[in-house]
Amino acid sequence: MTEAKTYDPLDLSLQIGGVFITAMSEDMVEVEKDEESYSVKVGAQGDVIRSKVNNPLATMTLTLLASSPQLEYLTKLARTGEIVPVSIIYNGEVKETITSTQAFVKKLPTRTYGSEAEDREFELQMLDMDQT
Repeated sequence: MTEAKTYDPLDLSLQIGGVFITAMSEDMVEVEKDEESYSVKVGAQGDVIRSKVNNPLATMTLTLLASSPQLEYLTKLARTGEIVPVSIIYNGEVKETITSTQAFVKKLPTRTYGSEAEDREFELQMLDMDQT
């Protein structure tokens, strides 16, 4: 029988432009490559060719509590379009890193006001995502 592993969200650290991001909401952060790594084409006689897609773009979605101390910083990045590095490190039992030397906030987050504080969701375009 394999040994059970434990995931702890406290083992995740995120830096955007050298600033540590805190007060993330339940969904915290998600990174998805913008395109598949390979494309496939089939010829008229059934011949198949696979082409490597060298697109390094990825989209990072960051969900913050409305009280996050970095909310103002990320809002500023959204307004200015400044390009900054991003580093996501999960230092738990299974170690993972995602980095991009160039990323920018795509747009200002939606703001919802109601009977409870709503999360703020930021999308960042990562221009050269690398993951290990």
